[in-house]
Amino acid sequence: MSSRILFRSVELRSREIVDVLIGDGAVQDVAPRLDLDGVAEVEGRGGALLPGLHDHHIHLFATAAAASSVICGPPQVRTPEQLAIELAGVPGAGWVRGIGYDESVAGPLDRHVLDGLLAGRPIRVQHRGGSLWSLNSLAVEALNLADVEDAGVERDEAGRPTGRLWRMDHWLRHAISDDPTPPALSALGMRLASFGITGVTDASPGDAAALVSAGLRQRLWSMGEETAGAEVAPRKIVIGDHALPAIDDLAADIAAAHDEGRPVALHSVTRDSLLLLLAAFDDVGAIPGDRIEHAAVCPAEAIERIRYHGLTVVTQPSLLGTRGDDYLDTVDSDDVPHLWRYGTLLDAGIPVGLSSDAPYGDLDPWHTIAAAVTRTAPSGRVLGAAERVTADVALAGFLTDPGDPGGPPREVRIGAPADLVLLDSPLSEILDKPSATHVRTTFIGGYTAFGREGWRRM
Repeated sequence: MSSRILFRSVELRSREIVDVLIGDGAVQDVAPRLDLDGVAEVEGRGGALLPGLHDHHIHLFATAAAASSVICGPPQVRTPEQLAIELAGVPGAGWVRGIGYDESVAGPLDRHVLDGLLAGRPIRVQHRGGSLWSLNSLAVEALNLADVEDAGVERDEAGRPTGRLWRMDHWLRHAISDDPTPPALSALGMRLASFGITGVTDASPGDAAALVSAGLRQRLWSMGEETAGAEVAPRKIVIGDHALPAIDDLAADIAAAHDEGRPVALHSVTRDSLLLLLAAFDDVGAIPGDRIEHAAVCPAEAIERIRYHGLTVVTQPSLLGTRGDDYLDTVDSDDVPHLWRYGTLLDAGIPVGLSSDAPYGDLDPWHTIAAAVTRTAPSGRVLGAAERVTADVALAGFLTDPGDPGGPPREVRIGAPADLVLLDSPLSEILDKPSATHVRTTFIGGYTAFGREGWRRM
């Protein structure tokens, strides 16, 4: 229910202990002591009260769909035999949807490799990077890929589809289903709220209108087309690493968005794509709000150019905790020192925002915070110790304004939206070992979006 609520004895991020009153969807008062009659009270017991966390880059529909997909890569699956078992274990007789594939399992995946792993059912498997789907021959035939004229359909020398589709998520979902209704987001919204997340920026280029109607509780920003019910985020521009665009074409895309008064968010996970986008900005210039998504490989010579153009980087340290060993074993040794930079970007004066990139990264922001602090792979090996930051700095990466990731962190102050997360302990204790188990309750617009069992007002 929505009403006036008084949080008694809560700790702000400044470490002050105060009372906080919310009502009508906003923070109404903050003081060392508030004595009010007829107001519901929540006894904070010195626990931290923070602005709700914001995930600055997530793929909502893909994350929801991942819940009903089979995992096809490490650590669950590491061999072709294990992959065949997982694919064969999917109940039913229709499509098999796999996610998280990595070449370390069975090499490059195409229709012929998949044909040898499972016969009799159409299969689609997504690479862990998110940009590539691989289909077996039954799936290729079911979708009539031979007749599909799209640059994302990979073909062999004879012009036949290989079963590999690049950046065709939206097309694939609609082509497979007679009812291409996207998955509901209510359950995902509850998970996000359990982490203290009250807002998200969806990083998919389309589907903005569908997102609004999918039952998400969180405040929504979208990189897709403008639509009622979602705030406008920078326009997503994907730089396909399998086929880099011409610099003139990329520069024209950036300029077109700028002409509409809209910043851009450029996807970059390789050295080549980063240097290409920086060259495009050299040509057309940048505007406030322009940002780089991931900057997964950021060589030292790129840092000053990023700063010069005033660009923000939105990064995902959680991938070090899940894929760090793969990076160390497979990434070119010249690029390993430049992976997922954080500390050196901040030292250079470059704003950095944090995100999950779910389902490709860890949905839990507290895992991301921990990974930013330790930068350890599952084996315990460290990737880029110089890029470590403190837990408080990493937390701030989730507290920045959705329109200014990496900017000043939002504060619990009079007039701010009542998008809040109440933790069960002082912040210093929580940041010593970050965990979502400390999230006691989450409010969005003054309404309770999540509360742990046993939580009650006093």
